[in-house]
Amino acid sequence: MRITTTRIAAPAAASISRMTQAAARAGHAVRGAAVGVLLVLGACSHLDVTPEIQAAIASPDRSEADRKTDEKRHPDLLLAFAGVRPGMKILDIGAGAGYSTEILARGVGARGIVYGQNSAEAMERIKTRFDDRFAKFALKNVVKVVRPDDDPLPPEAGSIDMVTIFNYYHDLPWMGVDRARLDKRIYDSLKSGGVVVVADHAAKAGDGVTVSKSLHRIEESVVKADFEAAGFRFSGDADFLRNPDDPRTEPVFRLPIKVDEFVLRFVKP
Repeated sequence: MRITTTRIAAPAAASISRMTQAAARAGHAVRGAAVGVLLVLGACSHLDVTPEIQAAIASPDRSEADRKTDEKRHPDLLLAFAGVRPGMKILDIGAGAGYSTEILARGVGARGIVYGQNSAEAMERIKTRFDDRFAKFALKNVVKVVRPDDDPLPPEAGSIDMVTIFNYYHDLPWMGVDRARLDKRIYDSLKSGGVVVVADHAAKAGDGVTVSKSLHRIEESVVKADFEAAGFRFSGDADFLRNPDDPRTEPVFRLPIKVDEFVLRFVKP
């Protein structure tokens, strides 16, 4: 059985160490690796899929096509890792036809709001698919945003709680988008303690952004470096979208197996 894990920051790791020592002193029968796994899972309880997230994903009015996409996107784990909660204000960059925007909108509920951003060029490719999706979306808490990728949030939105970029950051280099400007705009738009979550197709170490167009991949270290340069603190990654069997040498649209994807979280201090 494969266990999905999330890396834990140093304070949490110290806490786990203290918990392990306490367990030993208390004379618990469970030992070794089993204790470590149980304690890590306990320490990661804040990443558990909440009843609100479960209800959002299980909503009976979701399309069968989206439920099929869920099988490879694991939106319940993604929302839990991001820390999506009711009432949040979120910007979804590179929203495409709106799959992730809808998931986020269900996660924040009627009291929240999600801005689904696409560039004018992207809207030409998407045509009416974004509009068609949300014309029949009952919550009515999604705002369609058509703005340049390096300046994605309308001024009237004010400060926000979270920014998500799912399977899109890799496109920015080959499209000539100024990533430093975008990341600075994201930083300025977030509240203190606000979160950025990036999920994308992994490139091989050393590939950087050179395969962003040919393979639609980006090296994980590039994303980390970009956001840390903008002032963000890296706060964790998760492996529920990883696939070590992906050689990371083929275009993602031609791969006969699941694409290896990283999921990163950053926090504005």
